Amino acid sequence: MADHTSERSSTGLAFVVGGLVVAVIVLAVVIFGGDLFGKRDIDVDVNMPPAQSAPATPTEPAPPAPPSSSQQ
Repeated sequence: MADHTSERSSTGLAFVVGGLVVAVIVLAVVIFGGDLFGKRDIDVDVNMPPAQSAPATPTEPAPPAPPSSSQQ
């Protein structure tokens, strides 16, 4: 005679796990109010100062200062 005890326990375990999965899904729907994947209203406002333009002509560096005549 074959022992079918392990087959019955596997089926029972599958029903228990399935019931737990369904319970978690129902609990999630209740917690999130049924709006799991609903549209969210997101408003993003980015304010930046206006960009400064580069000068039309590059400025020339100041000429070098003449050497000091304080040495004797």
